[in-house]
Amino acid sequence: MIKQMRGGWKYGNIFYFCVLLVTGMLAACSSSQSIIKQDQSRAFRELGEAYMGQGQYTQALIEFKKAEQLYDKDPYLQNNLGLAFLAKRDPDLAIIHFQKAINLKSDYTPALNNLGTAYLEKEEWHQAIDCFEKATKDLMYMTPHFPLTNMGFAYYKLKDYNKAIRYSQDAIEISPNFPKAHHNLGLAFMAAGRHAEAIDALEQAAALAPKEAHIYFDLGRIYELRGEYRKSYDSFKKAAAITDRRQLAAEAEAEAERVRTLR
Repeated sequence: MIKQMRGGWKYGNIFYFCVLLVTGMLAACSSSQSIIKQDQSRAFRELGEAYMGQGQYTQALIEFKKAEQLYDKDPYLQNNLGLAFLAKRDPDLAIIHFQKAINLKSDYTPALNNLGTAYLEKEEWHQAIDCFEKATKDLMYMTPHFPLTNMGFAYYKLKDYNKAIRYSQDAIEISPNFPKAHHNLGLAFMAAGRHAEAIDALEQAAALAPKEAHIYFDLGRIYELRGEYRKSYDSFKKAAAITDRRQLAAEAEAEAERVRTLR
């Protein structure tokens, strides 16, 4: 027969208390291990972000995958994985990780904008627009000119030039020094036959991003349409000179030589 212990505890109660104590210690240990893994994952993630900043996308992806093996519930890590896969020209995998980021953090608007960008890469314009429209509804989003600019480009590709112009102008109103918005506006004006306005927009884009070869290439196109062959030639030559992409350089040189014969 179990006797009463001092303080009113019986043997069975002590055993029960010990079980609770051990269970609590195991839970605390498990929680501690989880925190350690999250900290280690964060360290790999931050290293990957540093590699991303240096344009070393393969190495960044390696670090992000290490982080994911330790802790895959980090929405910022999933967004980074999406960006790395997008940089590696794999929009399908990028979409998977951007969607994971949004599932983990429903108000993660930058990931929503990035998801739309991945759909742009796949030329799935309507799905991209759906993402950008949702992103622009977040009044707390610090960079709404990103989805507005992207939406303008999507409408440009859909040949809805009025909407392309409108959203590009909305982006410029928010961020006047954002060159991509001016570039997209120039493309939309050019496609709509508004050549003088296209030149103004593209020249503004070039002033804001003087090392962006695609802007000069498009300036070459619009100057040719206007019959300004000398300016067209100079713009194509500038594009060829500043790009580090062989294909673009070759195309720009070929266009420059073609325009030279028109002068």
